[in-house]
Amino acid sequence: MWPFGTNLGDLERAVMDVLWDADGQLSVREVHESLAPDRDLAYTTVMTVLDRLSKKKVVTRVRDGRAWQYRPAGSREEMTAATMRTTFEALDTDDRKSAMLHFLDGASEHEIAEIQAALAEVTGQNKS
Repeated sequence: MWPFGTNLGDLERAVMDVLWDADGQLSVREVHESLAPDRDLAYTTVMTVLDRLSKKKVVTRVRDGRAWQYRPAGSREEMTAATMRTTFEALDTDDRKSAMLHFLDGASEHEIAEIQAALAEVTGQNKS
């Protein structure tokens, strides 16, 4: 379960994308090498970001010799859902409803159909 209220900065999100796309856990060096082609980052910057993500409990880490190995504590979808839930829970009931209506007002027909299918799946799961 993701820690509630976890907001990621641009670099934290880029690091998480590398970890989410990886097959297994990665070292600081491996994350740094993945980011290097697109960003001019020091190794120590990536190490600091991963340490902070660990303290936020967004990643888990295990010692492998002298290095740490990192992996996401959950999926992109879990983090997105937790962030959305935290945002909505901070609103009172009327504001929550208005926010959802504004969100849905901008959705395409295809997106609405996907939301309806997801709601049907959730309500079907809750009845079991």
